[in-house]
Amino acid sequence: MTAKEFEVFFKKLYLPMGMYALRIVDDAAVAEDMVQDAFMKAWVYLDKGGVADNFPAFMYRTVRNVCLTYLRERHEFVDESYIPEAGSEEIDTSFRDARIWKAIDALPEKCREVFLMSKRDGLTNEEIADELGISIKTVKNQMTKAYNRLREALSDGHKPFFLPFL
Repeated sequence: MTAKEFEVFFKKLYLPMGMYALRIVDDAAVAEDMVQDAFMKAWVYLDKGGVADNFPAFMYRTVRNVCLTYLRERHEFVDESYIPEAGSEEIDTSFRDARIWKAIDALPEKCREVFLMSKRDGLTNEEIADELGISIKTVKNQMTKAYNRLREALSDGHKPFFLPFL
């Protein structure tokens, strides 16, 4: 594999693999470290002549193993049956999660802030309005704007798109 091919895979897989690692280690910063470590291990392996016929599957397996090693080194009980294998369902889920987070990151700043306070932090419209010093109507308008933009970004041109996870 050439360095250019590796870079293409890195750009395509980095965020989805981060979502996969996050489900294993339950810490975003650690998950990012695990993915970076997995890519470094893969690069060294390939540079020494190793072969990965299905590079995405190889990388997901590498991320899983790096995460398991991390958990074991922290002396955490690791029941591997609860750690998802990198099958097609897990890969699809990680790509879906990556698309969702990219769409959320693309929201305008205030809209994203209100949306995350509601969905990630579980705050009510009233609590968000109090914390940000804005009206409840503004919170509702920002949420409507967020839902509309997310539906548009995630729909792939198919209307209507339902966001059951929100």
